[in-house]
Amino acid sequence: MAQPNYITPAGAERLQAELRQLVAVERPKTVDEVATAAAHGDRSENAEYKYGKLRVRGIDRRIRFLEKRLDRVVVVDPATQSGDVVFFGATVEVEDEEGVTKRYTLVGEDESEPAAQRVSWRSPLGRALLKRRVGDFVVVRRPAGDMELEILSIRYGTDG
Repeated sequence: MAQPNYITPAGAERLQAELRQLVAVERPKTVDEVATAAAHGDRSENAEYKYGKLRVRGIDRRIRFLEKRLDRVVVVDPATQSGDVVFFGATVEVEDEEGVTKRYTLVGEDESEPAAQRVSWRSPLGRALLKRRVGDFVVVRRPAGDMELEILSIRYGTDG
């Protein structure tokens, strides 16, 4: 059995919106373009036709991927959570070995944006933080070497 795909309500809506856009707009438009290109004659030398067919296949792959992801979605709303332990949806403030503080929010794999400090709960950092409390020290294993972090605060809510 496939593992659940934990995701925030906003992340689930983004995936559903992308799927709707692909099914209702992008695919029909591209299929029409392929049909128009096919009507121009010799398909073996028709770059528009060949590119269009590749584009339809790419759209179909993305649709299948999104459908599979959405089939396993478990929506978790951080605004309804609370507590002093790090779980999915928590925003965690940490301090590294040099005294630099950062704030990370644990989100689903499909909504991870490391540059915006939104990290997947399944990433090395996310796994290290899970089930920890304020004051705990965690070691994050990474290719550049281990990094030790102290958890300064944990909060839940929609503002991240």
